Amino acid sequence: MQIRRLDEITVNQIAAGEVVERPASVIKELVENALDAGATRVEVSTAAGGKTYMSVVDNGHGMTGDDLQLAISRHCTSKMEHGLSAIQSLGFRGEALPSIGSVAKLSLTSRQHDGTDGARIDVEGGTVSGPKPSASNPGTRVEVRDLFYATPARLKFMKSERAESTAINDVIRRIAMAAPAVGFSLSGTERQILDFPKCSADAAGRKKRIAQVLGQEFTDNCIELNVERDGVSITGLISLPSYHRGNAAHQYAYVNGRPIKDRQILGALRGAYSDMLVRDRFPVVVLFIDIDPALVDVNVHPAKADVRFRDPGLVRGLIVSGIRHALAQEGVRASTSAASAMSEAFKPGFHVNNSQHQNIESQRGWQRPLEQDFTSHSYSSANSFHEDPQSRMSDMPPVVRDLAEVSPRTDNTEASRKETQFPLGAARAQIHDTYIVSQTENSVVIVDQHAAHERLVFESLKKALSERVMPSQMLLVPDIIDLNADEAEALLVVSNELERFGLLIESFGPGAIAVRGTPAILGDTDTHSLIRDLAGDILDGGQTDGTLRLKDMIEKVASTMACHGSVRAGRRMRNEEMNALLRQMEATPGSSTCNHGRPTFIELQLADMERLFGRR
Repeated sequence: MQIRRLDEITVNQIAAGEVVERPASVIKELVENALDAGATRVEVSTAAGGKTYMSVVDNGHGMTGDDLQLAISRHCTSKMEHGLSAIQSLGFRGEALPSIGSVAKLSLTSRQHDGTDGARIDVEGGTVSGPKPSASNPGTRVEVRDLFYATPARLKFMKSERAESTAINDVIRRIAMAAPAVGFSLSGTERQILDFPKCSADAAGRKKRIAQVLGQEFTDNCIELNVERDGVSITGLISLPSYHRGNAAHQYAYVNGRPIKDRQILGALRGAYSDMLVRDRFPVVVLFIDIDPALVDVNVHPAKADVRFRDPGLVRGLIVSGIRHALAQEGVRASTSAASAMSEAFKPGFHVNNSQHQNIESQRGWQRPLEQDFTSHSYSSANSFHEDPQSRMSDMPPVVRDLAEVSPRTDNTEASRKETQFPLGAARAQIHDTYIVSQTENSVVIVDQHAAHERLVFESLKKALSERVMPSQMLLVPDIIDLNADEAEALLVVSNELERFGLLIESFGPGAIAVRGTPAILGDTDTHSLIRDLAGDILDGGQTDGTLRLKDMIEKVASTMACHGSVRAGRRMRNEEMNALLRQMEATPGSSTCNHGRPTFIELQLADMERLFGRR
């Protein structure tokens, strides 16, 4: 079969398959072009989810008629001044406009700010008409009609109007967070969907823009992140562990202002929040990574959503350590969402049906208010214990016993008043033998005693594990595990690190590993699965030292031990014990959630209570 050269229209249509996936990808390319052109206002309009009509209007530098002619030609760009090794613009490939014009009806109208006449050029299915003079405001207007009309097969893969509109909405939101100094609007056929007024270009303006996009609730429940190492700077906002979502759609990452979706960054976020979140829950995060353009490759895919770092371990480690340090520095802080939910439950009109009420009674030993016996075990005040304190101390877990011993009993009113100045306040009561109620200067705090102490024990165990070599359980007969040469070599390279965690391995000929000992804390374990999983993690680049999976497994065991070694729900505590627990929570990083990710306490502000009772 004879080899022949494809015509330009066919080449552009093939390229469009990579660049133009759906209406949202068209909007992304056009908005990025507007930002590269120095626009301070970008207006987007769509119809039928972008299937029949899309327009992007900006007030950027604008173009002449000659510029328009070049703009719709492949591999023509104004953004490659420093070459591929130092790309500083959002676009650079020169493929978007010719690709769009090859599969849709494309119209560009533009005028430079210092020009008197505008120009227009049209492209229909790859056929060019113009440029010709046209009235225009300064800037550029791009209109796209009947997307994929020239490639009918692609129309079959289009989703519903609602799905396409949602995707466009997400694109605008993602881009807007990285450009706070630019105003954005998105309107559909009948109404305006989004409107983000321009903000200042500093950190305060960025936070304000994030609040515009993600809502004030997020900024009320976030921590600022600002870390730098070896020329890599990471800033942004990260949510409290107790503020999370059911999927990773609310995790945003940017590299030099470019929205990206990077698997390693998502993995780093999982590592940073490990043992702080409920299973299958995800933090809300906005990260801005600033790095020397020469140290990152953005020319990985035509859509430019993927990047490759020269030193991915540095970026991952900085994300994990930065987030963990920021959370530790924040101290104890509960999310406002839990308090809001509790306030809603207290409002008049909120009720449970009879079956729910009976279920609550059976689970909590609840008694109706008029029948309540306040000396019963279902309600215990801080000073209602009459049993021998020493007998109670003897059955306390060691951590609580130690805490109680260093927190002497006092009934001094002045001392109690001072304790309310602590972040978690002074313990006032224990209800249902499960929850500690404390008072601060301007709020009431309700603490789940088991969840709180579980976190304290878990952190104590983790610290002990990190400060000494883990003991090994020696095998009578070493397990010989056959691997391929790459897997075996990868494990042997990190054998010293694995030995710190109690896993003893050595070479046993080509492509084989002999396991002489396993971490004692794991007990009986499937050695073959453990070794193969470790090798897979190392080769996949899942961690920098080859011990992440093993560490995770050991910490899961420590988590179970912490759960069983903690103060149980249903156990009465003395005032000294409760206050000691509160003080230790304040001194322990991550104590706002237990190691299963559940909140350890809820804080209800005095102002909220006053509103509930009509006082304000």
